[in-house]
Amino acid sequence: MELERILLTIAQCAPGFLLAIIIHEYSHGRVAKMFGDDTAERAGRLTFNPADHIDMMGTVIFPLIGVVAGWSVFGWAKPVPISINNFKSGQLRKAIFWVSFAGPLSNFILGTLSALALAIWFKFGPSDMKLYETIISMLKYSVFINFLLGGFNIIPFPPLDGSRMLGSFLKGEMLRKYESLAQYSFYVMMGIFALGMMGIPTIHYVIMPFIQLGNLITRVFLSII
Repeated sequence: MELERILLTIAQCAPGFLLAIIIHEYSHGRVAKMFGDDTAERAGRLTFNPADHIDMMGTVIFPLIGVVAGWSVFGWAKPVPISINNFKSGQLRKAIFWVSFAGPLSNFILGTLSALALAIWFKFGPSDMKLYETIISMLKYSVFINFLLGGFNIIPFPPLDGSRMLGSFLKGEMLRKYESLAQYSFYVMMGIFALGMMGIPTIHYVIMPFIQLGNLITRVFLSII
């Protein structure tokens, strides 16, 4: 039964999870190209092919650990390469902000579309269809993971997207000190996850409002369709 639970969780979560992390990285690369940097495109990363975005730890091992442990499936794709030296002259700070924001923003948009699809399927899908409940579970997870990823990545702590968004407004010594926090990021993240495993909420308070937003948007769609 445990193996059945694991396989069912993977089947329900994999489509939404892969789409969320692929769209996230694709959006970074696409917006970077709009500002003059085609590094991601030349690296073959402006594609929706999952094989080109898989990170063994973030896309395979870490999510599987989450499934086996009974946590929410969470992970990441291989970051797209970006070269800020290629950004158009005079647009460096603007480019850094929007390239960084593109990933979380894409997740919020995809999560909203998933909420709309969920409401439509819930109201008009054939309830006697064998996969009716499975599709509902897949769409619910897609809403959840997209708002979770969007909210998590917007946190202004290096190396998350939110840190680069905030860094685009900083200058000189303040920017240097802020970026130096990146050397502690691994230990901070591991500490946060460890506390979470021990039942001590930490990042929960930051992420939960975004998850609740996804649930609210779903309820709004359900009420108007």
